Amino acid sequence: MHRLILTFDILLNMLKRRKGLFLMMLMGLFLTANVISVGQVWAKTDPFEGCSETSINTALGCIPTTMSTFVPWLLNALFGIAGGIAFLLMVYGFILIATSSGDEKKVAGAKETITSALIGLLVCIFSIFILRLIAVNILQIPGIN
Repeated sequence: MHRLILTFDILLNMLKRRKGLFLMMLMGLFLTANVISVGQVWAKTDPFEGCSETSINTALGCIPTTMSTFVPWLLNALFGIAGGIAFLLMVYGFILIATSSGDEKKVAGAKETITSALIGLLVCIFSIFILRLIAVNILQIPGIN
């Protein structure tokens, strides 16, 4: 309850100072989410529920506990994150081109952003192939498929 009153005081002070409607709305969103989620329980009692015997259930999903299954899981997660970042950078570059108003410096910077994102994505894709070639075909490391 004390946190709720403190949050309302912050909102009123922001309104008096006219810091911005966006910040006030953002604080209201967090306040609403806080009030709604008070009755919910986020932690599970059994960390192995819904997973196999060799994995543990976390907020990221079932994470393997053996090294032979953890490494492929980690590699898939890292390459997925890298692909997502490359996609977001390409979208950012396209937005920069759309809002450049014909300014050649801004267009060149946006093209460089898109090119860098594509090169990074290609490096990630080729590193998967090189990893599989070396680790699976040449060294025949077990657990990496």
